[in-house]
Amino acid sequence: MGSMIIFCVLFFCSSMALSTAPHKTAKYKQLFKTIKRLEPTVKDKDAELLHTPENPMDGCLFTAVTCFQKGTLKLQPKNSQVNATFSHTVEVLKRFTFSNPGEHCESSCESYEKKNPKEFLKSFAKLIQQVIR
Repeated sequence: MGSMIIFCVLFFCSSMALSTAPHKTAKYKQLFKTIKRLEPTVKDKDAELLHTPENPMDGCLFTAVTCFQKGTLKLQPKNSQVNATFSHTVEVLKRFTFSNPGEHCESSCESYEKKNPKEFLKSFAKLIQQVIR
């Protein structure tokens, strides 16, 4: 009887650990899709250039995602027809939380090169793909 209880507890704990990873992966895949959905609605001509983290070290992922979130708030819609979609998508990106703060990173958002909004979003999508893998 005691060994059966131990088995059940171990089974429960291992199943919980396994179900956490797919949930995070699904969350990041949804974030990737959201970024891709935002790309065609963003004003790219005469738009503010944004600090764009590229190839951050593993310990700097949290800082890079935070930089992207701050930059996302500076994006503007391409035109009034896409404004509702744009606003909703930016709100989704703003609420996203990266669950692994990692180590403290020495670089700041301002240390990254500035790029146009389309390149900014492509780099954000690339970063999220790296996190998924």
